[in-house]
Amino acid sequence: MKIATWNVNSVKARLPVVLDYLRQAAPDVALLQEIKSMDEKFPALEIEELGYNIALHGQKTYNGVAILSKSPLSDIRRGLPGDPEDDQARYIEAVVEHGEQPLRVASIYLPNGNPVDSPKFDYKLAWMKRLLAHGRELLANEEAFVLGGDYNVILTDDDVHDPAAWEGDALFRPESIAQMRQLLNLGLTDAYRACHTEPHRYTFWDYQGGAWQKDHGIRIDYLLLSPQAADRLTGCEIDKHTRGWEKPSDHVPVWVELD
Repeated sequence: MKIATWNVNSVKARLPVVLDYLRQAAPDVALLQEIKSMDEKFPALEIEELGYNIALHGQKTYNGVAILSKSPLSDIRRGLPGDPEDDQARYIEAVVEHGEQPLRVASIYLPNGNPVDSPKFDYKLAWMKRLLAHGRELLANEEAFVLGGDYNVILTDDDVHDPAAWEGDALFRPESIAQMRQLLNLGLTDAYRACHTEPHRYTFWDYQGGAWQKDHGIRIDYLLLSPQAADRLTGCEIDKHTRGWEKPSDHVPVWVELD
């Protein structure tokens, strides 16, 4: 099973790119973030024609997450538990009914948190604490699951082109990194790092300042696997080439293969 995660930065603006990728890469499951679309405005017909079932948690103009699956979806949960007043569409979870080995997946768009001297950074850290608590609950079920998405955290110096340039940014603050490490320390596996040790492999290049042309990127998109999913891990790659397509997202897909 091939599972891809991708912050598409507006599914409407990026629809030709999204459809091209789904045709070419043909992931069994695609976890999309920042779709920037209400559910009723999502281009469901075009995507369903490619053989995908769709689960949405949309929001007008901002945020929005989706799960696309060639297998049926069940137990769909919209919104991260822990704060009933949080109405930002940043989390959706479902079970992919794939034969005798169903797999739980989640599409995650973690808050950016900038500027750090504003409530946005507090919201980011509080959101990460809720994700940590939910991760513990999922692990207690001892089932295979994949938490994929844009985590908006640069974990190490190896995941950024110039650490000094990002010093003080919410994505690279010690508090953000500490929360991310707590999540991994629950027993989750960073699929890309499990398959690749080479530094400076990125998933995001800003539109500004020639970042793509200079390879001034950061790695902030992750696929985190439960132990039961990690046991089935056979490969993980970054589809960097999509950043060079016409009218691309500033993120590129990351995919994992599970036996």
